[in-house]
Amino acid sequence: MKEKILRLIEEILQVPEGRVTENTLMEELEEWDSVAQVMIIGELESRLGVRVDLEAAMEMRGAGDVLAAAGVSL
Repeated sequence: MKEKILRLIEEILQVPEGRVTENTLMEELEEWDSVAQVMIIGELESRLGVRVDLEAAMEMRGAGDVLAAAGVSL
């Protein structure tokens, strides 16, 4: 599941495969803005059936937080 989520983030951000790791922060990629964040959360729910808590979504600062919100252990 971890790799699926990382690839999903890369797809939405339109960055090369392998660019996003569990340590990637939003501030490191100019493509990762608030609109992209909403898209990531929406796609997690629609494609992977992962429900993200609103509070957790607002606290996300990077890929590790997205993975944690999806219940993936790091």
